Amino acid sequence: MLRQRVITALWIIPPLLAVVWFDQPLPWFTLFAAIWGMMAVFEFYRLVAASKVLPLTYFGLVWTLLFILSRSSDLLSLLKPYFDLDLLTPLLLTSALLLSLIWLILRVRGKTFAGWAWTIAGILYVGWLLGYLVAIRDLEDGRNWVFLALFTTFASDTAAFFTGRALGRNKLAPDISPAKTWEGAISGIFGAILVSLFFVLPTPLNLDLNWGQAILLGLLVSIFGQLGDLAESVFKRNMEVKDSGRLIPGHGGLLDRMDSIAFAGIVVYYYALWVMA
Repeated sequence: MLRQRVITALWIIPPLLAVVWFDQPLPWFTLFAAIWGMMAVFEFYRLVAASKVLPLTYFGLVWTLLFILSRSSDLLSLLKPYFDLDLLTPLLLTSALLLSLIWLILRVRGKTFAGWAWTIAGILYVGWLLGYLVAIRDLEDGRNWVFLALFTTFASDTAAFFTGRALGRNKLAPDISPAKTWEGAISGIFGAILVSLFFVLPTPLNLDLNWGQAILLGLLVSIFGQLGDLAESVFKRNMEVKDSGRLIPGHGGLLDRMDSIAFAGIVVYYYALWVMA
């Protein structure tokens, strides 16, 4: 399993870095996030359906896609001459709630209200949260901010995984994820901080951060990333599954790989927007 995880990471990371780095002539990262999001939310709905609750899968796929695309400045620039962009997010939220309820009325069978609730949950959990990563890419120095979110999260997850396996004794959240330990969580924080400090150095990935800001950001990314991981563990435990899928050998499904990154993306976005503005 460990060998499989490493091999899979080695072939996934290069194309991921490429779509972040090269964002022209097409918004490659937006397209990547959109495809990832639709496949991840499909896994989400498949697990819900397996629990005998029927979500509005096709509706959720479309609105997840719309939420992700709505954060792309390239695509928004096409709408700007014809539409007040300040109304876009309220319109998406309202239409997601209203149209899905109308669909619910027309499809009265099974656990309908529970299915509607899970439909909205999938749209917000995947579409809304992944949209933050797209929004980060469109900020000033957005490429490097995305790299910071990704690399610090990878470092946190990797350090937590290996330290937890080797030294983990004290369970972090045994009722949610029995394999996670405090030793691994603390190690993950140090791993994220160590990598975040790299973005202070004079390299092509440099950001206008001082050492204290980099340490704080690494700390926050790791904490929120691990909370995101636990949040998805709660969902999987409710669905009584170990992984959301098997598409990524050794890592599970696409939903499994977005949990910590999505939470970390929120932290990086608001830090860059509020603190660095």
